[in-house]
Amino acid sequence: MNPAWALAALGLVDAAFSGFRAYAGRDARIRKHRAVVRAALRGLSVGAVLLLAPALTAGSVLLLAEDPDRAYGALADGGVGFLVPLGAYALAVLFSLAAYLALPFRASTLAVVVGLGPLTLARPLVVAAACAGALVAGGGWTSLLVGAVAGAAVLCVEPYVHRRWYAPAY
Repeated sequence: MNPAWALAALGLVDAAFSGFRAYAGRDARIRKHRAVVRAALRGLSVGAVLLLAPALTAGSVLLLAEDPDRAYGALADGGVGFLVPLGAYALAVLFSLAAYLALPFRASTLAVVVGLGPLTLARPLVVAAACAGALVAGGGWTSLLVGAVAGAAVLCVEPYVHRRWYAPAY
């Protein structure tokens, strides 16, 4: 199984949410649909560029490997190990987001406070667990390298979008 497409999709969705989080709370207007979409697209575009780094790293590993088939297998195994913690995290976020959207006002506020807030803070820990999963799943050090580059890229989207478009000018 090649988890590259699933990992790329998760990374891009996370980048769009990162763009939204960089914008959230910056605008007091009630109707801000366009601004929210623009923020998500900014995060998506920055994430798409930053996620080229792990793709180039994986490509370099394959090009420099003595046995490309074995290196590909190791990267695929590491990718599955990387995907497992991220998939569990994505499901938790999805359930919390569904609760936020479906429940009445007070309960949806609780879903944000108890679910989405702590899950956002846990992102670096989840990325670290995914990197460990890439190593433990049999991917070896090359999978850990690609996973670390991917994790750094994903975690850099929100700070970059915030500084580029939403930081106050002093």
